[in-house]
Amino acid sequence: VGHCHPDIVKAAHEQNQLLNTNSRYLHDNLVDYAERLSKTLPEKLCIFYFLNSGSEANDLALRLARQYTKHKDVIVLDHAYHGHLTSLIDISPYKFRNLEGQKEWVHVAPVPDTYRGLYREDHEDSVTAYADEVKNIIEHAYKRGRKIAAFFAESLPSVGGQIIPPAGYFQKVAEHVHKAGGVFIADEIQVGLGRVGKHFWAFQLQGEDFIPDIVTMGKPIGNGHPLACVATTKEIAEAFAATGVEYFNTFGGNPVSCAIGLAVLDVIEKEHLQAHATEVGNFLMKILKEQQIKHPIIGDVRGCGLFIGVDLIK
Repeated sequence: VGHCHPDIVKAAHEQNQLLNTNSRYLHDNLVDYAERLSKTLPEKLCIFYFLNSGSEANDLALRLARQYTKHKDVIVLDHAYHGHLTSLIDISPYKFRNLEGQKEWVHVAPVPDTYRGLYREDHEDSVTAYADEVKNIIEHAYKRGRKIAAFFAESLPSVGGQIIPPAGYFQKVAEHVHKAGGVFIADEIQVGLGRVGKHFWAFQLQGEDFIPDIVTMGKPIGNGHPLACVATTKEIAEAFAATGVEYFNTFGGNPVSCAIGLAVLDVIEKEHLQAHATEVGNFLMKILKEQQIKHPIIGDVRGCGLFIGVDLIK
């Protein structure tokens, strides 16, 4: 919503003057914010955990998936980056390839990139071909006695090159993952909150029939203030609570953070920022495509809303 937005500064200042405390103390802002967020998501994603960063959110998502499925292994997309905690470096090929390498419980699927990837625009059915890669990984893992806890992916891979997965890919992947007893985690930390314009969350680009089991949020929801969230289903949350070890985060969801989160949602609505992302995104795409015609170095222009990639080639 923009650097130092006056509405955000005001909300933070006013709540700071009243009260900021750790989240063992109940406060209306937490419930109000959860309710507001829930209106932007499919109905079954109705349980919220608040945290301080996207990395914390993704780490919790991993814990939720493992507790619910009682499995350990994770499938990720190539070139992915999911955060700076040890658990997330382990599922980030972008990082682990330069560090300790791939753990035995991590499986890497090809990015569903129809421009540079394994299956391209000229392929008769790139959606099924990319989803079958995930299915094969599950089958090979199963033969080695390994079980899949989660397929973990950004709804639009960002570090991997601003990739727009073909519509229907997530549905097919979710089918294979659910069959294997795993869950689907959509990382919306960079791409959510209206950035793609036509939808509030990037996973919604795949179609109304696709709903992840867990959604993680970070970066923009606090407009630079440390605020993050994990949204999930009642079933997954109940399995997590059944351990008897409650989830506690000292400052996740504190009154000031939630006041800021609410103000961010207000600004998005009041200033029609979703429509703005669509409009500016379409304008950028148009002029970039005009450049593409003139310059052979521009191989591909792709994007949605204010999530745009320009692929430069030799």
